[in-house]
Amino acid sequence: MREAGFCCAGCGYVFRLINEQGFDGYYRIKDDVTTPVDASVFDPGDYEWIEAAQRAVETAPTIPELTVALQGISCAGCVWLIERLFQKEPGARDVIVNAHYGTMRLRWVHGEFSAAAFARKVRGFGYVVSPAGEATAEPESRGLVRRIGLCAAFALNVMLFSLPVYFGMERTFEWAGLFGTLNAAFGTLSVMVGGTYFLGRAARALHARELQIDLPIAIGIVGGYAGSLYGWLAGEDRFVYFDFVSAFIVLMLIGRWAQVAAIERNRRRLLGRAATIARVNLADGSEIAPEKVRAGLALALAPGHTLAVESRLEAAEGSFSLASINGEAEPRVFRAGARVPAGAVNIGRGVLRLVAAQPWSESLLAQLLAPGERAPARHPLIERVVRGYAIGILLIATAAGVGWWRASGDAVRTWAVVTAVLVVSCPCAIALAFPLADEMATVALRRRGVFVRESDLWPRLARVRQVVFDKTGTLTLETPVLKNPGELHKLDATARAALLALVQGNAHPVSQCLLQSLLAAGPVEALAGEVIEEIGQGVSLGPWSLGRSGWRDQEKGEGTMLTRGGAVVARFIFSDAVRPDARAEVDALRARGLEVGILSGDNQTKTSALAAEVGLDGRRAVGELTPQGKGAWLDANDGPRNALMLGDGANDSLAFDHALCRGTPLVHRGVLGGKADFHYLGRGIGGLRALLEVDARRRGTQRVILVFSVAYNLVAVGLAVAGHVNPLVAAVLMPVNSLATLLIVSVGMRPVFRV
Repeated sequence: MREAGFCCAGCGYVFRLINEQGFDGYYRIKDDVTTPVDASVFDPGDYEWIEAAQRAVETAPTIPELTVALQGISCAGCVWLIERLFQKEPGARDVIVNAHYGTMRLRWVHGEFSAAAFARKVRGFGYVVSPAGEATAEPESRGLVRRIGLCAAFALNVMLFSLPVYFGMERTFEWAGLFGTLNAAFGTLSVMVGGTYFLGRAARALHARELQIDLPIAIGIVGGYAGSLYGWLAGEDRFVYFDFVSAFIVLMLIGRWAQVAAIERNRRRLLGRAATIARVNLADGSEIAPEKVRAGLALALAPGHTLAVESRLEAAEGSFSLASINGEAEPRVFRAGARVPAGAVNIGRGVLRLVAAQPWSESLLAQLLAPGERAPARHPLIERVVRGYAIGILLIATAAGVGWWRASGDAVRTWAVVTAVLVVSCPCAIALAFPLADEMATVALRRRGVFVRESDLWPRLARVRQVVFDKTGTLTLETPVLKNPGELHKLDATARAALLALVQGNAHPVSQCLLQSLLAAGPVEALAGEVIEEIGQGVSLGPWSLGRSGWRDQEKGEGTMLTRGGAVVARFIFSDAVRPDARAEVDALRARGLEVGILSGDNQTKTSALAAEVGLDGRRAVGELTPQGKGAWLDANDGPRNALMLGDGANDSLAFDHALCRGTPLVHRGVLGGKADFHYLGRGIGGLRALLEVDARRRGTQRVILVFSVAYNLVAVGLAVAGHVNPLVAAVLMPVNSLATLLIVSVGMRPVFRV
């Protein structure tokens, strides 16, 4: 499929589905960058929970309705596609897809619609349905939009009633008093609706003894409004800056909204929790929450499900994948009586019986999925700027007031100068331009397939001195690669149908690889019949079999054999593959002066071999580490202060808790999504270099903004101290300063949009 222009078989498969079903309009309205489709589209998934939910809501006499969480939705094209898919379902009434909350509400005709069938269908297009969590709080960006709308209206009215003063209207004019009152009223409303957002945040930060970007904004708002209110009450027009205050509030709200909305959009791409561990199935057919599992409970582990706690296997034997726990790529077979570790995934075709050997509270999986605690991020640059601004402007205003009072003895004139100083010392650089630079960096990265989820990632990136990779699924691909795809292409229709029946619904990595390649090549119907599995050997369907060499055939050697009646039909050769750009990207990271290492649960020999393949010193590649061992290694090597950790599975969760920054290449597992500061797309690791390059440009642009801001404030505050600033001058200086800082950001960040 890569030869056809797709990064993986999943993308080619979905492209074919969209066109076959007449949904090619999706490509005209989707975002420029969408999430590549990974192996999750070939996984039938477990939708017993949605079947139970449908049965529950259909007991009521009203129209059945169900709200679920939806992962993978990112643009209007996604909404359009899901709506079209729903309309084709029997019994479908209406669907409401909420991209802001990542939810989907379904309504259908009782007895005619299958929610599980629809969930499987949308999964085939790259969207994962999961149980809806607790009621989602309204996104912060929504509240900011309402504030912006109201404050923009107030600001326009303030400017309207201020213009007559600038054009020479005298206070003796019969409407002057009304205009002044309306001016003050709309200015007050601006402060109440928009200004309180910054005032409240600044007050809370000061109470917590923190310096945040909201403090200089609050100083400007309070200084401008207090002087304006006094001027209006005292009849002194030189104090009245309501137009400045209202316009300033709108600009600051817009800057904050741009920053918040970009981060929220990226967060919506990830579900907070994997559906595979939402419930635990018991041997009696019931299910419970994982938190209620206790030692001695009889468990039933369905194919593709994750074992919640360490358990004793009751079945004769079972095949499990431990890749997400210890990094081992090869599946392992456990015999009856063996203890299977928590986090193991049943990759067989049948339901396995086990007995829990521990409660959930003692489970390794519980530790891995526990939310990590991390100290609040520090913003050294912003803190220094805020501290300098707050102290400097208050000292200058105080000194100017003392100087003018001693020189003139005129209290009104003195207060006018102090107000002017507080008004024209505009903190637009850090209050508007800094968030805009962050937002532009976030958008530029989205175009490159990198999605920043935490805004405090930016200040932490500057402290990164080492990059640490997990091995399996991060530096290597998740599933093995078929080295001889020609074997698949030469199969006739009957052999293709038999192969599909043997591999579908099978979580074994080899089966998953064959399933992806088979479905991506074109439509195929599975051969009917019962598939029988022989643990550790393979699967069979009548005369057809797929398994180890020598199991059902007389040949010996490398590969997985597809046979018919003992005769070999095809020999498939697989290999673990390093991500295609790993060597070049590791070299680029080292060229930036970063130390690069590998932490893996896989054996040391494989870990060292991979390190050599990507050009790393073997001493920086540590294998055979437990999840706790990865965290301990980071602690011992200054990880909490300067390490960026890249991981993909539950075994990396504890290491994430001990790293300064953390990212993941996966968006469908739901294990690390809630902990990751960013995630990236595609089959390579180039997203990491893109993140560092864009961050370097962002920091360079912000340094230029600071230099400009200092120069502006020297001039503007100097004029105010000299007594040359009146409301008209302030009304001109503020937008000029804002436009200039926005221009600097636009020019400075332009190169990162040239992809």
